[in-house]
Parts: sequence; C-alpha cells; structure tokens
Amino acid sequence: MTSSSTRVALVTGANKGIGRAVARQLGALGMCVYLGARNESRGQAAERELCAEGLDARFVRLDVTDESSVALAAKRIDEEAGRLDVLVNNAGTGGPPTPPSQTSTDQVRRTFETNVFGVVTVTNAVLPLLRRSPSGRIVNVSSLLGSLAYAAERTDPTGLFPPGVFPVVLDYNTSKAALNAVTITYANELRDTGILVNAVSPGFVATDINEHRGILTPEQGARIPVLLATLGDDGPTATFVSEDGTATGLRLAW
Repeated sequence: MTSSSTRVALVTGANKGIGRAVARQLGALGMCVYLGARNESRGQAAERELCAEGLDARFVRLDVTDESSVALAAKRIDEEAGRLDVLVNNAGTGGPPTPPSQTSTDQVRRTFETNVFGVVTVTNAVLPLLRRSPSGRIVNVSSLLGSLAYAAERTDPTGLFPPGVFPVVLDYNTSKAALNAVTITYANELRDTGILVNAVSPGFVATDINEHRGILTPEQGARIPVLLATLGDDGPTATFVSEDGTATGLRLAW
C-alpha cells in the first residue's frame, strides 16, 4: 500500500526515453511512480533501475491500445494507492516521414490508435482516481509539429527549423494536433475540479522515434513535463508549453 501523504503518478511509455526520464524525476521528488509499459521485460528492467536509485518505481503492464490492459492497470493502482495525483500520457509513435500523398491510411490509423485514442482510453480509465486527488494533474506529451498555427505559417518559435521550413508528416503531425484538441477538451470539462490538463512539446529529444537524432537528452526533455505535473493549485490549464531553456518554458500557439 502507498502512504496517504505520498503523491502517486502514472507515466505511460515509461520503460525508455522521455517517459523513463519523467518517471525518474518524479520519483526523485518523492512520488510513487507507476511505470506503464507494453513490454514486460523492459518495464521490469526500468523498475529495477529506478528502484536501485532509491526511488519508489512500480512497473505496470499497460498497452494504451488495449482497453483490457489499461483497465487492469487502473485497477491495480486503485487497489495499491487508492488514488492518482499525476497522469503523464507519454506513450507515442509515428511512421517513417513520407509525404502525405504517399502515407497509407493504415499508417495514419496506427499512429492515431496510440497518440490519440490511447490517451483517451488511459485518461478515462484513471480519471476516477484523479478525481480523488486534491490536486490532480494531466500532462499530454505532444509536439510542436501538432501546432496548426505554426504549420500554416511554416514558422518555428523555438528556432529549430528555419523560416519557411516545417516538416510535413501526415500521421504524426495530425495525431499531435488531435491530441492538442483532446487536451483542451478535457481541460474545459475539468476546470472546476482542481485537475489541471496541459500539453507539452519536450523539444527535439534524442529518442527511438527520431533514431536518436535529437539535440536534447531525455533528461532535458523531461523537464517541462515534470514542471506541468507539479504545478501549484494556481497553475494554468489548457496550455501548450515547449522546452526553450527558460525556467517556465515557452507558451506555444495551438
């Protein structure tokens, strides 16, 4: 069982990359962190690694595209902790960067299953637990590429892409735009509950999804998600924040 004074977090896709770094940083703040992962051996390895650092990390099998595994994960957290204070929807995927006209419908569907429908599935499953928290926080890991405003203008306020250049990736970009809309929708429903819901662009982080070509480490990419996961009661909701090296990050346009 978890102490009633210990904050409880669930991070999806927590066995590697940004997810594991987020879990590590939340654990270092004294939280009990559930490491959601599809792959049991990798999830258990991440649990051993973080526990060896003295953190309260607990692997829970969770495939965001499998409603039964999500329900079982929520049931376990309920039984062991009785509530959830922080949900970080980090699990994400994307196909190869092909032109939209050469991207199959099946590829778009697969990406949406994880990046959009998976977030809805997990959020709905654990929302009753978040409602028991005095200060629930939901953080959705999005991307600058999901901004319709910057895509239309082909501008990048972070400076990663030069003016007039904006990657055109149908499945990933549109899934993150949809995730941004999901974020706003939940934030509006939950405005009077004390649960804050925000989206984050962690920056160009070296992870499997970009073949480790990113310029930031996972630890650097975890900073803003952790910041939003630990907002005070006067913190914002329905915002989109990017890593830019400043203390509070850069507020992005949707």
